Amino acid sequence: MKPDYKNWMPKGMIYAFLGVALGCGAAAIILSLLLKGTLKTVLVIALAVAAVVFCGMTAWAVLMHRAFSYGGKRQMSRQIIEGTAARVKLPAGGRCLDVGCGSGALAIAVAKRNPGARIVGIDRWGREYASFNKNLCEANARAEGVANAEFRQGDATHLDFPDGTFDAVVSNYVYHNIPGDRQQYLLETLRTLKKGGTFALHDIFSKSKYGDMQAFVRQLRDMGYQRVELIDTTDGRFMTKFEAAWMALGGSALLTGIK
Repeated sequence: MKPDYKNWMPKGMIYAFLGVALGCGAAAIILSLLLKGTLKTVLVIALAVAAVVFCGMTAWAVLMHRAFSYGGKRQMSRQIIEGTAARVKLPAGGRCLDVGCGSGALAIAVAKRNPGARIVGIDRWGREYASFNKNLCEANARAEGVANAEFRQGDATHLDFPDGTFDAVVSNYVYHNIPGDRQQYLLETLRTLKKGGTFALHDIFSKSKYGDMQAFVRQLRDMGYQRVELIDTTDGRFMTKFEAAWMALGGSALLTGIK
């Protein structure tokens, strides 16, 4: 039995883009046959432009799907997961929280590297990623021979854990998907970290999504965190600058450190 970590670019999204492109194209053709005059011209041009745009989005989504495939040639997902997991070293009997565990990949990678610790993965498993769920996470853990990971329903914006519960917290490409104050979501995650615990949070920390992250790093240091780093992962660490640009992943970085 092999694990199935799915793909961060779901096929459903590809099919949706393609369906809209085909629908717009078909509508443009039909209206060009049925209408006359200025209205015909305006509608046909608008629909044709939309069809071209969604064709481009379909092509982009296909390339993203190939890059993120665990079984493909590039395997960027695996590189990101393993690179993030490598930042976490847990004591025997320690606990780690994976926020937004998805298909369980990061939680399982941390669990394999820290067999004496316990990993808790939480996710709301929303309809945007309908193929990701608790059963999938548990099946992947069994396939990897991992018995020290568990998975629960949870909300990244209001974690159901007391302050200082975990020896480490990790996450990958989660918070940028949640509308609102994303720096506050990071603080909510770090709230559950023990004094002296480590964190490795990977996301698209662009200014448009997060605001001033350098100021946030200074804020954590002022709060007493022993070490805080914002590490660019588009310098070849996880992806190249070119890949980050065409994938719209500019700003991808690891926020790491010790509380």
